[in-house]
Amino acid sequence: MKRTVIAFACVLLASPTLAQSLGEKTGVNSALGVAPTTADFVKEVAVSDMFEIESSKLAEQKGNAQEKSFAQQMVTDHTKTSSELKALVGNGKVQATLPTALDSSHQSKLDKLKGATGKDFSSDFDSYQTSAHEGAVSLFERYAKGGDNAALKDWAGKTLPALRHHLDMAQELGKAPSVGQAK
Repeated sequence: MKRTVIAFACVLLASPTLAQSLGEKTGVNSALGVAPTTADFVKEVAVSDMFEIESSKLAEQKGNAQEKSFAQQMVTDHTKTSSELKALVGNGKVQATLPTALDSSHQSKLDKLKGATGKDFSSDFDSYQTSAHEGAVSLFERYAKGGDNAALKDWAGKTLPALRHHLDMAQELGKAPSVGQAK
């Protein structure tokens, strides 16, 4: 198995274009610490922001008090990053196409949240938020270190502290301390 993974990684690295696009889709780039292409980075960030905003709007309606508070922060912050990304693309500093809809994976998660209530909603929302922010931190770290567009690389680096804070907050969802117990 280990040889297969190494062989697969070598094949991907042999062709940078293939490695970037396919690698980002399969998670290979993340595992290898490879920066995404500018096009992949822009697409991933835009889709992530759309998912964060839409799923958090649902949490503002369906979530518990902790999730509602978290969701309000996510809507505010991800609306801001979405606007900043659009400005970078719009002013010509970044040559990329912004997606206008969620990909099938994120749409499926959003549909599941729309149909969930109570503890089922909370369990799914909390899990999605943690994994989404783990992925976002990895994506932004890799682009900030090795991205090929200076303006976008700088923006990724400046955005990272907020994403790390979001991840910390997401990891606390559903972990309300019990009375009398230390955290």
